[in-house]
Amino acid sequence: MLKIGITGPESAGKTTLAKALAVHYKTAYVPEFSRLYLEKHGPGYDEADLLEIAKGQYSWELAYARDAKRLLICDTDLLVIKIWSEVRFQECHPWIERQLHLHPYDLFLLCKPDLPWEADPLRENRDDREDLYQRYLKALQDMNANFFEISGLEFEQRLALAVFSVDRFLGFAG
Repeated sequence: MLKIGITGPESAGKTTLAKALAVHYKTAYVPEFSRLYLEKHGPGYDEADLLEIAKGQYSWELAYARDAKRLLICDTDLLVIKIWSEVRFQECHPWIERQLHLHPYDLFLLCKPDLPWEADPLRENRDDREDLYQRYLKALQDMNANFFEISGLEFEQRLALAVFSVDRFLGFAG
């Protein structure tokens, strides 16, 4: 089974894309654990909360993998939590770093923040999306990760590019 992380800054269409890809490939979709966590505990958080969010996301990936058909589509990933932690707290817990290394994603789809910002009480980086995007891009390059950039103002365009990218990767991955 191949694990695909939908990654990138806030309000870049990750959730919509992840759900649509899961439908397209008739496979499991892993929701964003941080949304559930922050809705339950409130929008205030500290470094320990990010570690709990990372552990929750990872455990959901393991649980949802049981229902996956060749692909597991992850709406967000541990890279998001790593960058979130580094931006907010100037460091990342070693457990998150270790999991990214020990249990890598086979492919990342990096969502460009070229969509209009959608307000949400849990979002906090409206004016930094392009800087964050560059941070994701550099992190993926530094990890030597397999990734494709997903952009476009129309959802259909983004979905078509994502499907093309995944199909292309599957051709390489066998």
